[in-house]
Amino acid sequence: MSTLRLAIIGSGPTALYCLKHILDHETVLIKDFQNITIFESGNKMGVGMPYNAETTDKYNLSNISSEEIPELTQPFANWLSIQDKESLKALNITSFPIDDSKVYSRLALGAYFHSQYNEIIHRLKRAGFNIKELINSPVTDIKVNNKSVTLVSQKINYFFSKVLISTGHHWKDVDKPSTGYFATPWPISKIIPKNTEYYNFEIGILGASLSAFDVVTSLAHRHGEFSTTKEGLKYRLYEDAKGLKFILHALNGWLPHLQYEQIEPFRKIYRHTNREHILSLINDNGFLRIETFFDAVCRPALIKAFEKDKNIELQNLLSNDRFGCQQFIDTMAKNHTYIDSFKGMELEMIKARDSVENDNPIHWMETLDDVMYCLNFHAELLSAEDHLFLKKEIKPFLMNVIAALPLDSAEILIALYKADVIDLIAGNVERIENLNTDKTTIEITTDKRPRQTKAYDMFINCSGNDNVELANYPFQSIVKSGIVSKAKAKFEGAHSINDLDQSIDRNHVVSIKNDLFLLTGGIEIDAAYRLLSTTGKVQPTIHNLSFTHTLGCRPYSYGLQACNATSSIVIQSWLSPEINEKSIVTPQIISKVYQNNREL
Repeated sequence: MSTLRLAIIGSGPTALYCLKHILDHETVLIKDFQNITIFESGNKMGVGMPYNAETTDKYNLSNISSEEIPELTQPFANWLSIQDKESLKALNITSFPIDDSKVYSRLALGAYFHSQYNEIIHRLKRAGFNIKELINSPVTDIKVNNKSVTLVSQKINYFFSKVLISTGHHWKDVDKPSTGYFATPWPISKIIPKNTEYYNFEIGILGASLSAFDVVTSLAHRHGEFSTTKEGLKYRLYEDAKGLKFILHALNGWLPHLQYEQIEPFRKIYRHTNREHILSLINDNGFLRIETFFDAVCRPALIKAFEKDKNIELQNLLSNDRFGCQQFIDTMAKNHTYIDSFKGMELEMIKARDSVENDNPIHWMETLDDVMYCLNFHAELLSAEDHLFLKKEIKPFLMNVIAALPLDSAEILIALYKADVIDLIAGNVERIENLNTDKTTIEITTDKRPRQTKAYDMFINCSGNDNVELANYPFQSIVKSGIVSKAKAKFEGAHSINDLDQSIDRNHVVSIKNDLFLLTGGIEIDAAYRLLSTTGKVQPTIHNLSFTHTLGCRPYSYGLQACNATSSIVIQSWLSPEINEKSIVTPQIISKVYQNNREL
């Protein structure tokens, strides 16, 4: 067994951007990391779960266009343009010419990533790096000793001086096919009937996310046909599928906002502020409070955005100091709330199509995304109270505003709605366990109507990734040794359990040295994504870049731009003379990297 220098666990988009940033700094990094080993649990490098042919389906659209994808060796649209027509047809691309602003299938994006991965690996090898690629090689454990990190894969030990964890999606729940319950729609092939079979019953879907629409689109194409008419897209169920209906369950009864035109396709941490301004907002107790951030950064940026959108009402509201973050969320959510969400989507489609087709930006959405992106990369400065507010109030609203459903997907949903093949029910959903039945039974609760139950022959959970907690962290040796700890945030206004609001779950609160902390979910990292131990010491040899592991510290990380930014921050941290191997990297330190890097 040879001693290798750098290991990357996973080969999806985050790993791909890590390799790209290593290539960007090849002359410096080859001195320390000439030997790189990449572990991939699947059988194909450089694709990623959402874009893999073994996982997704040709009818599933991505939600990002070529102009929004961070730079690799060539733009996505350029790569598509040089592929032959047969290859593109297999990726469900049949309309031409290829367009920078158009959204294409997940499979197309996966094929692109695979080609970019191969090209970057080729360039790294040409630069002198020794690359070892291990497919079908899941890493099952990590152990740390004084001199190296040991990775265990296929019962073989590999030794490294530094490790990047870039594993992707994670679900801890399990399918129960005997009751028609699926904990995740992936791989989507498991819910698709055989060629000669059809579903002719209601299918329950938890969530109104992009994944939920993937399920709807895949099944709808196999149970009926779409046709283009003068009145728009139409849908007709096959006779054998009569009775099929998709029932979406969403907490607030919202469907996502639609794709919109943007002035700047890439988010920037300091587009509406700068490092000095952010650090000046930290109070005497060491916290950046959300309301302070809203007043100093969000309010002026949003006023300018609404001025450009010619929305005088919101300009006036935001000009009033008493109109705070909560009032802004409530007002904008009310504007997105309809008695019938599908009819609301139809109305929004008119404005969204005008935005996209006529290069008419919706400035406030883009601005809101930017300022929340900024807050995400300073989230360790938030108090526990603000983490609770962010999770309960801000994030549900943001994910509906920023999710940006492609217009093609929205047209499909509207066609299904007009054909009475889809509906949406608002309310909190709990699955009732241990019932002696072959159905999945759920309980729906809202503030406005009595509790009700509903049973489904098939029920698919599309609510998204689970946070990875210590109990299900994939590398248990470093959990048992205390190298991994739970992510937490300190309360500013509470010093004992008795000071807390009754609504706060006491199981998520811990007391450490007379201070009270909220467990925010997932694992603790410093600002350079290095593991922090149960005693607060940094582990300089292991960076964890997995969003499902670190969501408690980086609560608004999602999508390819976050993959690129996270990777860039980690690689830049290796090059910064101010970052000490044994000292925790704070926002005050890493923000210099944010400020000096044009990509961020």
